[in-house]
Amino acid sequence: MTDRPSRVAATEAQRDARGIAPLRPEAIAAVATFVLSVVLILASRFVSPALGSWDQAATVVVLASFLIVVAFGQGLVILIGGLDLSVASLVTLGAVLATTWIGSSNDGAIYLLPAILIVCGLIGAASGIGVTLLGVPPFIMTMATGIIVGSVALGYTSGTPRGGAPGILIALMKDDWAGVQILIVFVVLFAVLAAILQGSTSFGRKLYAIGASARAAHVAGVSVTRMTILAYAMSAVSAGLAGLMLAGYSDGATLRMGDSYLLPSIAAVVVGGSSILGGTGSFAATVGGAVLLTTLGTVIAALGIGEGWRTVIEGSIILIALLLLRESTFAGLKRLLGR
Repeated sequence: MTDRPSRVAATEAQRDARGIAPLRPEAIAAVATFVLSVVLILASRFVSPALGSWDQAATVVVLASFLIVVAFGQGLVILIGGLDLSVASLVTLGAVLATTWIGSSNDGAIYLLPAILIVCGLIGAASGIGVTLLGVPPFIMTMATGIIVGSVALGYTSGTPRGGAPGILIALMKDDWAGVQILIVFVVLFAVLAAILQGSTSFGRKLYAIGASARAAHVAGVSVTRMTILAYAMSAVSAGLAGLMLAGYSDGATLRMGDSYLLPSIAAVVVGGSSILGGTGSFAATVGGAVLLTTLGTVIAALGIGEGWRTVIEGSIILIALLLLRESTFAGLKRLLGR
């Protein structure tokens, strides 16, 4: 009788002979979101002759860079079945600390910038401790953390953040290198490293295991508590990094700077095909989701649509994307392609 490994090998050989590879939902989501973004950019030329160009594409990448960074951390937390509602306050905190601790003088930036990220990471770790050791639901814990951090930032600045951004952050956001904007190079490198960390390392595999089944992961020897705390810490660091980038982009900070990245950071992950219940998803698809949402925002802004209708349209697009990218759609595509 043919043993199971032999049958599997035979099946794989037949698949290779036909030139057919497994069709992964994450790959479909990534391709779909990028294709939709390109279509939107090209179609926007009908809205305005100034749109639909390479310049608009570069602008979309710049504007999406902040969301990409925040969504990476949010995606790690969602991957384990959690949710981080403190990212908006931590984005603001990163910007506020950059302008108050360092300012436009750029003195001490080489060690104060890492210190700011460490502060953000410790705050995220506190949220993770609350979720794991104290048993507080992630929604409540991170919302409380966000309120506390936002209130501290308000009291620390007396309601009005002062000071300019460090020169190193301004250079990152606005300077060119060999004719290419440094920020675009930074975002590409960040996306590549983040995708490798999430999808091709032991750290990422453990997060996937926890999201699939925390109990099974624990039985398999994964330290669920430690990995959960690390996920929330990395989410906070990512939000703080986005705050530093925003400070350099706008040469300052405001107390509402991070508000516009809370819901989009969740939407980018989910529109990218990740399950809100955890255990599935890829960062490449999350990047696609962030680019799609940013592209949509630029087109809506060009149309001059009011804020209320803009929210309705964005919500509808997100809902449609979720329906198109849900699991049953993937299964249908697999059957259609005979895979």
